[in-house]
Amino acid sequence: MKNVDYKEILFEVKDDTAWITINRPEVLNAFREQTLDELIHAVKSTREDSSLVAAVITGAGDRAFSSGGDFHAMMKLNRANALHWNDRMLGLAMAIRGVPIPVIAMVHGHCMGGGHELALWCDLVISADDGVFGQTGARVGACPTVGATQYIPRLIGDRLAKEMIFLCRTFPAEEAVRIGLINRVVPKAELRKETEEWCKKIKGYSGQTLRATKKSLNFESDELYASWQQGMELLAEIWGSEESLEGMNAFLEKRSPDFHKFRLKRKEQVDKYLDDLANDRNKAVREK
Repeated sequence: MKNVDYKEILFEVKDDTAWITINRPEVLNAFREQTLDELIHAVKSTREDSSLVAAVITGAGDRAFSSGGDFHAMMKLNRANALHWNDRMLGLAMAIRGVPIPVIAMVHGHCMGGGHELALWCDLVISADDGVFGQTGARVGACPTVGATQYIPRLIGDRLAKEMIFLCRTFPAEEAVRIGLINRVVPKAELRKETEEWCKKIKGYSGQTLRATKKSLNFESDELYASWQQGMELLAEIWGSEESLEGMNAFLEKRSPDFHKFRLKRKEQVDKYLDDLANDRNKAVREK
């Protein structure tokens, strides 16, 4: 494999495993477009070395696997440019799901929003005991339609999925294991060692069998591609709206967002529409 000078991630191959680390601990490993480009390249590059047995994705520092999308980048999105972000998210998901080796999310700390969707795209998830999993879109004015709405109901059931998304409920690692959201939780000091044991175990198994069975296991969920496309179009309408910017600004300013004012504004518009309808003001008026 060729050495690449990545700027936002770390990449190394050790004991026939590719280790990919989001290296933005100063923002809790939130990712921007450049980060996504490098992650896509790193994941796809594992195809070049057929001796690799697995890939591990994790986050640098002590506080987070990934807190999701970087708001400083996401606040620049709107209906016109949304595809540039959305296609990168889909591209990374398809890269992870498409490589012929198992991809493991090695989680510690916060695994939230788009960071949790990143973990959902992976084949296996192992977490330190300080791991916390959640979807925060409703709190910050974003829309978790790039994996969360498709996969979470299949993992933990429709009711819990809606609670996680509508109420922004978070799950500590121990609970996440119990409900089937992740595979295993271990003491934080043992996280790397346990993940290495997984990779060592995979190394003893048939590579061609793993490749074939990964494709087979993903068959049904691959058919959700149309749902992803529809979800990204919905997301494109969210980006750049006053409501989404209120959520992101509030988060950055460490204050509670005022989303209700948008409901009241919509109520005013609907009330006027219904009043016009009731009073027959929805007809053409011809000038005399």
